[in-house]
Amino acid sequence: MRAKDAVGRYGEKVAAAHLVEAGWVVLDRNWRGTRGELDLVARDGDVLVVVEVKTRRGTAYGHPAEAVTVDKLARLRRLTGEWITTHQVRPASVRIDVVAVTLPAAGAAHVEHLVGVS
Repeated sequence: MRAKDAVGRYGEKVAAAHLVEAGWVVLDRNWRGTRGELDLVARDGDVLVVVEVKTRRGTAYGHPAEAVTVDKLARLRRLTGEWITTHQVRPASVRIDVVAVTLPAAGAAHVEHLVGVS
């Protein structure tokens, strides 16, 4: 596994643990659709939340959430519809969140949860 992939997987584990600690239920991880992947699909009460996780070792190339572009959000919306259809669920509401994970040289990961980015 490439170092970049390992960092991403670790960030997804950190993000999932963060959500579970907040009382969420993680329904799916790394779900592959026809046009991409959803990092995490979770339930926050009666809201279905698709979570895009962005992990960086620092901010030299910008904040991790800056990597979530308008095009990426459009792809996530399409994939969310595909996930809902595939799983035959009818959520009360749906939103897309971003969890930005920054890994410092030493110490615990810094987690920032951006709610309702789309």
